[in-house]
Amino acid sequence: MLALTILGNNSAIPAFDRNPTAQVLQTNDESYLIDCGEGTQMQMAKYKMRRSKITRIFISHLHGDHYYGLIGLITSMGLLGRLHELHLHAPAALEDILKLQLNVADTRLPFPLHFHAIKEEGIIADDKKMTVECFKTKHRIECWGFIFREKKNPRKVNPERASIYEIPAAFYEKLQQGQDYVNKKGTIVPNEEVTIAATPPRSYAFCADTIYDETLVDKIKNVDLLYHETTYLKDLHERAASRFHSTTHQAATIAKMGNVKKLIIGHFSSKYETLDDFLPEAREIFDNTELALEGACYKI
Repeated sequence: MLALTILGNNSAIPAFDRNPTAQVLQTNDESYLIDCGEGTQMQMAKYKMRRSKITRIFISHLHGDHYYGLIGLITSMGLLGRLHELHLHAPAALEDILKLQLNVADTRLPFPLHFHAIKEEGIIADDKKMTVECFKTKHRIECWGFIFREKKNPRKVNPERASIYEIPAAFYEKLQQGQDYVNKKGTIVPNEEVTIAATPPRSYAFCADTIYDETLVDKIKNVDLLYHETTYLKDLHERAASRFHSTTHQAATIAKMGNVKKLIIGHFSSKYETLDDFLPEAREIFDNTELALEGACYKI
């Protein structure tokens, strides 16, 4: 399973029952929190996201609507008795901010909190079933996007077929990697006789806050699901540029150029009471687009 749940989809100011940016990417084994705007832990409770399953938190940049909920969430984890470690990936300056908040409150967390400063593009997390890469986006301050990629063996073993050829289970990992099997008599059992091709690994790209930037295309190319901020409708492209944000048409253009399978748009300006015009505008450019609605779960 790989599924994305939207906890917050608004920009700087909470408005019209919309909350600042936060998302949870779930696998069968763990969850990754992407940004942590004000009210994130309340949204997690509302949509039944388990704090205990979060193993890593990724913060894109240090504008408040993307991390003001973090200290509250971390403190709550401690109060609820969390003992297993938590990894936090964020711009370097956040480490001192968190230390100050914990120190002035004399808070001692009962679990190990590992801070990983994001300094350059590349792989920043390498778990058993997932790798996470970061890439720079163009915003008013240092800002990072993230790409989550599943790890999968290229082949799946067919146990019944493998049993017929008396292939020991200890060799299964090599079969998954595409190797043929040679039995004691020297007979070669072709890999395709006992395996089937696995489904392709899935991927999700989070573009964070960014001005319209075509250099992103190569970074997010061919992902299964792309999140791209869409703070404004297309008529306000000049305002979007001046504030280092994007419009509906701009987000959809990046998705189209990147040949992604699906686009979701969010980070809506609080100047809009309703979101009625966002989806039709984006679909003028890229048809397979959805709104990042709070509580919605997008299976990848």
